[in-house]
Amino acid sequence: MSQLLTTLGKATGIFTLLVVVIAAVLNYFDNSDSVSYISMAEDMKTLEEDFKQQKKSCFILGASGETGQMLLKELLQRNIFSKITLIGRRRLTFEDKEYENLVQEVVDFEKLDDYAAAFQGHDVGYCCLGTTRAKAGTDGFIRVDHDYVLKSAELSKAGGCMQFHLESSRGAHKNSNFLYLKVKGQVEADIEALAFDRYAIYRPGVLLVDRKESRPAEWLTRKFFGAVSAVSSTSMSIPIQAVAKAMVSNTLRQPEQKTEILENKDIAILGKSTEK
Repeated sequence: MSQLLTTLGKATGIFTLLVVVIAAVLNYFDNSDSVSYISMAEDMKTLEEDFKQQKKSCFILGASGETGQMLLKELLQRNIFSKITLIGRRRLTFEDKEYENLVQEVVDFEKLDDYAAAFQGHDVGYCCLGTTRAKAGTDGFIRVDHDYVLKSAELSKAGGCMQFHLESSRGAHKNSNFLYLKVKGQVEADIEALAFDRYAIYRPGVLLVDRKESRPAEWLTRKFFGAVSAVSSTSMSIPIQAVAKAMVSNTLRQPEQKTEILENKDIAILGKSTEK
């Protein structure tokens, strides 16, 4: 028994040392300056109050997913919109009273043109819609992460939406050799061509969340990056709560450019913008 404990102790020590070393290496190579964002809680509170007075409305695509759930919770807590609409393939059920005023639009993503009315009259759109190649297959993944997302953006733009916020992925590029990153990059570019008044792309790294459907490899990856982030902030991972907070906080800003891309470190900075 004592030998087993000794072995476990050595393994833990090696793992800890490995995490520290990797964190140091990642920080060494990831020393680029992040965009300056508002980080004072007092300033953010002022922006929230000013935005709230405008009585804007928003919709969320993908509210049943991990990021979408957290985003919805953040929006309800900060109460900056007069109306929040969830657009999805099924109606979601909530027990808490704070969710009772939500509007839900159930649509068939294969026939979105028939549901154009669901996308009308919103000021801001949030898209956290997505699947995986493992779950939906290659064709299904492209259809969801590109076709559904782009069509939704087109309908919302035609319906008067001014701002569109898209959750993408670190490394996304339309010319990538990896299907996942290529599809993410292509939909980023296609939505930019729609010329929203404001378009924000969020490229988080590994999302630190205990996903209900996690496979062993995903679980191990998140545990590893969770340990790394505990000793050092890197561009490789981020808590899912920080992504949701960043998306809401960034909605309140008025950047000079119409389109902006927020990489992982930028998201992390904005994710702390409400902290005192």
